[in-house]
Amino acid sequence: MAELEFGAWGPISNHIIDTRFGGIAADAYDDHIRQARMMDELGYKYYWIIEHQASYVGSITSPTVFLTAIASATKNIHIGAMIWVLPFHNPMRLAEEVATLDHLSHGRVEFATGIGTHEHEFIRLGLNYDDRQAMGDEALDVIEKAWTQPEVTHHGRFWDFEEMLPRPFPYQKPHPPFWIAAHSMRAFEFAAERNYNVATNISTDDQLVEKFKHFRHVWEECNHPGPMPRQLLVRAVHVAETDEKAREEVEPYLLGSMGLGRDMITNTRIGMGSDPRGKGRDNTRYTRGNGEVFAAARKSYDFWIDSGLAVIGSPETVIRKLKEKQEKLGFSVFAANHGIGDMPTDLVDKSITMFGKEVIPAFEQPKGDTRPVSLAAQRMGCPSYSGMAP
Repeated sequence: MAELEFGAWGPISNHIIDTRFGGIAADAYDDHIRQARMMDELGYKYYWIIEHQASYVGSITSPTVFLTAIASATKNIHIGAMIWVLPFHNPMRLAEEVATLDHLSHGRVEFATGIGTHEHEFIRLGLNYDDRQAMGDEALDVIEKAWTQPEVTHHGRFWDFEEMLPRPFPYQKPHPPFWIAAHSMRAFEFAAERNYNVATNISTDDQLVEKFKHFRHVWEECNHPGPMPRQLLVRAVHVAETDEKAREEVEPYLLGSMGLGRDMITNTRIGMGSDPRGKGRDNTRYTRGNGEVFAAARKSYDFWIDSGLAVIGSPETVIRKLKEKQEKLGFSVFAANHGIGDMPTDLVDKSITMFGKEVIPAFEQPKGDTRPVSLAAQRMGCPSYSGMAP
């Protein structure tokens, strides 16, 4: 069995701030910083948050600022936003902010990127939703230059820079690792073509068998210099003393976690945008498939378990399920989402602690750095690259 690294998914929804913390974001942020410190001490290797704007999904609208606080509170854990939404940022400024964070954390940044998924966020920011793929491609090119060249002159479709002198260069050489958050098969291809690490969190295990397999196949076809990029799976996780107790504790929060606080958006004038699901004209078979997963997950605890979307149980059960899941899918990094729905903090803390003390030690940790050498080397031998994908 392949070795496995562990991380945590730590998003903060607006609903959580409003209900559990009385609308005070500072208290919610402090709680998550405390939990990140716990994870750091327990041996988690990664801590991920998510960026959304004007959204019920997440209330960390300034991910680099928030991760700076996480960096100052921890010593070893790697930190990143899964994802920084590239079209929302001036890419030169984002490159400098993330490079600064890389120095403040002494080289612990993981740079996870994507192009956004909810149309209404683009409408509210005055951005063209249909341009997001082209914006993401251009932003990545600018960021690569800013991290590897002393001077950047760039005249593109969306951004212009004339003899910009980006500073600082990243702490990590040549730069922090790149990740792509992927859902569609094309997005997995994009990550493989550019030799980026890949992460996913929505599809069922059965759906992901072919996606991870396709990622590895395309990567091998490209003849990239090794080693193979990391492949990360995010799942809801709750650990308790027994299987029965774990289900009793998590079930009410698990079933209510999909779409929690969605009325924050649907009750506004703009709503979700031109499409009820918020996908605009990008309502493809992939996004519709994700919608079907969400709909089933709102109705059935058994669906969460049988589909692999959640890993629930005693430490022994969770260890067994993770080994079976890794054998089936072949991922190399697993990120646990312990903060399920509006679950109380004490239950979240217990799950974090039991996972760190009893589950992580059951897996041999990898030794050595598996990150790619450089972006230039990454793209060798892969002429099929055709742009970023959602």
